[in-house]
Amino acid sequence: MAALAWLLIPLLAAIGAGLWGGWASRNRKTAGDGSELAGYARFCEAMERSHSGG
Repeated sequence: MAALAWLLIPLLAAIGAGLWGGWASRNRKTAGDGSELAGYARFCEAMERSHSGG
């Protein structure tokens, strides 16, 4: 019976890894890169203004 318990540990770990892998690779619905690119453009403009003003 103790051997069966030791065999269940890797089995449960494999099942847990499979569940985690499925959860980690799920499709995420994102809005896209538009907001990030707009923020980066604002950042670049602010940096250019701070360098040219001094």
